[in-house]
Amino acid sequence: MRPSLSTALRRLTDALFEVPDLGGLCRLLAQSLPGLLEVSEAAVLVWNRRLDAFEGLIGGKTKLLPIESQPEGMVPETRYLLSEGALLDTGGVKGTGTLLPLIARSGMIGMLVLGPRLGRRRAPFSAREVPLLSRFALRAATAVENHVYQRELIESERTAALGTMASMLAHDFRGPMTVIRGYAETFLDPSISLAEVRGRAEVIVQTIDRLDRMATETLDFARGSGQLARRAVELGSALDLIVRATERELPGLDVVRSFGSLPARTVALDIDKLQRAIGNIAANARDAMAGHGRLFISARVEGGAAASPARLLLTLADEGPGVPPAIRDSLFDPFVTAGKRRGTGLGLAVARRFVEDHGGTLTLLPPDAAEPGRPGGACFEVALPLVPALAGSASDMRELAQPPSVESSLKG
Repeated sequence: MRPSLSTALRRLTDALFEVPDLGGLCRLLAQSLPGLLEVSEAAVLVWNRRLDAFEGLIGGKTKLLPIESQPEGMVPETRYLLSEGALLDTGGVKGTGTLLPLIARSGMIGMLVLGPRLGRRRAPFSAREVPLLSRFALRAATAVENHVYQRELIESERTAALGTMASMLAHDFRGPMTVIRGYAETFLDPSISLAEVRGRAEVIVQTIDRLDRMATETLDFARGSGQLARRAVELGSALDLIVRATERELPGLDVVRSFGSLPARTVALDIDKLQRAIGNIAANARDAMAGHGRLFISARVEGGAAASPARLLLTLADEGPGVPPAIRDSLFDPFVTAGKRRGTGLGLAVARRFVEDHGGTLTLLPPDAAEPGRPGGACFEVALPLVPALAGSASDMRELAQPPSVESSLKG
């Protein structure tokens, strides 16, 4: 027994709110309404947000239909309009289809276009059927609007992610680009020796390779992948490498190290990510000190027993004015910054992400935690669990931990 029109429309309405996406919803309407309402065809048109075109499902295919020049035959010709619970005859002579506006909370969001009612020469729908169609159109409009809002939210989040990613690249590329530009400019000096040219060219190539890795890592950050490219490194040599890279990329910053007697151990680290984390903290310190000043870096290893796994504690303290109280609690959130003419507020967010990728923590120490002889600026602590390197990876460690072959030319 065929269900009543009221029951059939109610079932279709329930199904509309279970469809996971706008395309599926439009297909359900376009495919279900002809048989349900005994009309020749049905089309679903949804406004785009510029209100200059419809996104329509016609004949099972999604097409963009400009409002001013809709090709003939794309949608059924209509004569009747369902408006405020009444079926109006608009006097159209080309067809006998019916237009159902989809009016939701934000206004008209689209329309249903129905072809001629099969077997009817006069008004396609009776006085009893019109209120049922009106209620159905309202519910269908709500379902369409929900999906439109969901799609716009996803698009806005994707755009925001792209903006964040672009800002991160601009932020983190400044240091390496300074190295490339500075070394490239020295090639114009006629007194520079061939050995120095070769050495600095090698540094430029290494820096460009690092930029390529940074771009990949930034994409990982935007996706939240948290993947690491760990390699075996000797701890002391790795820290020395990071400090020298930081000094090279941040002219005007004097790094004062206090590493003491670190144990000779080979550990597994993603040296590029760790270098970026330390470099971002150092870059913020230099900005806070108006481009010139000292950054004190101390390192020690604690633990190592079975009950207390070994971890590296790095403390980085500058001579700047410190972190304003107003932003201390939100300092590691993206785009939080204060007192800087340039900067996106992404440096510390990236640094914390990369430290946490290693299973560690990055903490802003309180102002009253100053040690004797420590400057009164901002002070950060990096606590990093030391993961032992796998056996047989010593060659990677030696390759990475050795100072660059061009080190002697860097001071030239």
